[in-house]
Amino acid sequence: MTVGTVTELWRYPVKSMGGEQLPFSTLDLRALHADRMWAVRDLELDAVTTARRLPALLGCTARFLDEPPAGVGPGDVCDVVVAFPDGTEIASNDRERLDARLSELTGKRVALVPLPPLHDKAAYRGVLASKRDLRLQWALTDDEPLPDFSMFPIRKLAQLSIYATPIGIFADAYAVHLLTTSSLRTMATHGGNFDVRRFRPNIVVDTPLDGLVEQRWVGGTLRAGGIGVGVEIPAVRCSVPMREQPGMPADPEVSRTVSELGERCLGVYADIVEVGTVRVGDAVTFEPPEAAGAFSASVSRLAERVRRNTIRTGNRLIP
Repeated sequence: MTVGTVTELWRYPVKSMGGEQLPFSTLDLRALHADRMWAVRDLELDAVTTARRLPALLGCTARFLDEPPAGVGPGDVCDVVVAFPDGTEIASNDRERLDARLSELTGKRVALVPLPPLHDKAAYRGVLASKRDLRLQWALTDDEPLPDFSMFPIRKLAQLSIYATPIGIFADAYAVHLLTTSSLRTMATHGGNFDVRRFRPNIVVDTPLDGLVEQRWVGGTLRAGGIGVGVEIPAVRCSVPMREQPGMPADPEVSRTVSELGERCLGVYADIVEVGTVRVGDAVTFEPPEAAGAFSASVSRLAERVRRNTIRTGNRLIP
């Protein structure tokens, strides 16, 4: 079933900074080509950090000095240029100056770091989360409930409890983040500036369908051009979309609307099932998951309820 067309493609050379819009790209087994090859490391925490902890990073944008060749990845990255809010640009081959400027901007001792090799798992390690830390990252008051992470598979939650990002990419959770124009339209009618740049998608699908349509694609497969992605879970939104970013003022209405309409979710995360090339203008088709028999479906629903209740219980035990 054709559900729309690819209307925008984005890659983000540096995690938590503004990215580059592309007319076409390839999708390999890791991610969209050269996506999130650099990140900022908090030298005091000794871990990769994000704009959830250091919102000042959102004032920066990043681009590659030269188009990255095929094959770049963990342990083999290309130099980037970081543009600061005052217009200053510093390249990653001038690391000492760049790190000093990033530290001044954030008020913390930080450094720009390249994507480590896959075998260097220690470089991906994160910081043990606490309820206080989660409230800070999601901009929640003491009387607001913590985000519901029960849609995540247990294996993924176990991975992210140890590592700041998945091994092999400086992304929050999954290789691909997809968003539809339908969801943006739906949210915007209820209040807030829903500029697509606030949400950092890789693929934006223009669709005539109504509502938060991509939520209905979870479990299925999307194909466009020569690529295929399996839609895994809704994308849980933190405090980043409401923050001030280049060309966009801070807008708390964005978070309020996403919380009320989408239960803090907007867009979806996906894993790669077919590598290839994708272009703006490619038709997007959806393949629903195979239907299970009545007994199998009943068992699956029961197992899913048990799994989500187990994760929610675990969330309550976070220190």
